[in-house]
Amino acid sequence: MTSSPSTAVLIVAAGRGHRFGGELPKQYAQLNGAPVLSHTLKAFLTHPDVAHVVTAIHPDDRALYDAAVEAVSPSDKLLAPVHGGAERQDSVRFGLEALETLGPAKVLIQDGARPMATPGLITRVIQGLDDHPAALPCVAVTDTLKRVADGLVGDTVDRTGLARAQTPQGFRYDDILAAHRAVVGEALTDDAAVAERAGLAIGLVEGAEDNLKITTQDDLVRADGMLAARLGDVRTGSGFDVHKFDAPGTASEIMLCGIPVPHDCDTVGHSDADVGLHALTDAILGAIGAGDIGEHFPPSDPQWKGAASWKFLAHAAQLVAERGGVIASADITIICERPKVGPHRPAMRARVAEILDIDEERVSVKATTTEALGFTGRREGIAAQSVATVRLPLAGVAGVA
Repeated sequence: MTSSPSTAVLIVAAGRGHRFGGELPKQYAQLNGAPVLSHTLKAFLTHPDVAHVVTAIHPDDRALYDAAVEAVSPSDKLLAPVHGGAERQDSVRFGLEALETLGPAKVLIQDGARPMATPGLITRVIQGLDDHPAALPCVAVTDTLKRVADGLVGDTVDRTGLARAQTPQGFRYDDILAAHRAVVGEALTDDAAVAERAGLAIGLVEGAEDNLKITTQDDLVRADGMLAARLGDVRTGSGFDVHKFDAPGTASEIMLCGIPVPHDCDTVGHSDADVGLHALTDAILGAIGAGDIGEHFPPSDPQWKGAASWKFLAHAAQLVAERGGVIASADITIICERPKVGPHRPAMRARVAEILDIDEERVSVKATTTEALGFTGRREGIAAQSVATVRLPLAGVAGVA
């Protein structure tokens, strides 16, 4: 069943998170190599049934927000952020009002510090709005509950019919906007409570145990482990490429690992003949079982004549992202007598990291010679080999669906 495309998402990220501690609000703390908010944004921006995403942020956090967005693939679904208010309820109302001109049929409201929402959970909430004006994901309470006071344990609380509410909480847009406007100045616990006050029927949808809200530093550590478990299918691919040199004096530079490097011989190839990026592209494609560079960019196709090789590498990285995976490491070895690679290695690492959108410390560029043996030793050409490690979602891991 396909839900209406007119679904918007409001991510509430204007809080200070005093219980979390640390120098940054919890939504901007680092989680698995990116800010927590980046993971939250990505979950909704990549969902096919979400049309728009807007984030309510603290007025002082614009630079932190922009950095979080940089860690997410560009998307025209992402709207400019709005400033939150003094209370969470105010932030939600401001965010809902920012969506008013778009007129979405449905809206999901998500905590910015809840980065583990899965596609299946998001879909269940959206579809729950087909039958009810509000949809609330819940997880049944399984632990024994005790009433406590003054450091002492009192009586046992009957847990029958109790559940833990989560986000995203879904609503028909017009209903929840009117409900929030009607309770301005009051302090209600969540958006479902606002809906209750308005008399809206709230449908129950299945939540997820892994849909963790980060409140403490321990929660952050736990979330990091969960994300690592989700990406537990570790794969490795290798790539190799060769290009011959044209006659000396045919060029002043060649492309190598995405940057121009001075050299008096041109490399012969259909594209820009960047052996480093070609080898790495094949390594990534091999890791995910997606063939080789020639299948995706045939040299017989004139549109790739003289093409920049970074486009090939970016395509391979996009295929990994579409599978819900990440590139864990990229290792390139350049094999040649000339040009000298060492002086350009830092720039090469930075450029490869930029293309792949990963941390530079995950990229290695090395160089070696063949001790004057073979075609590279005779300076007739240049070669590169590469190894890439990719982490993909592990089928059957709890919380992936």
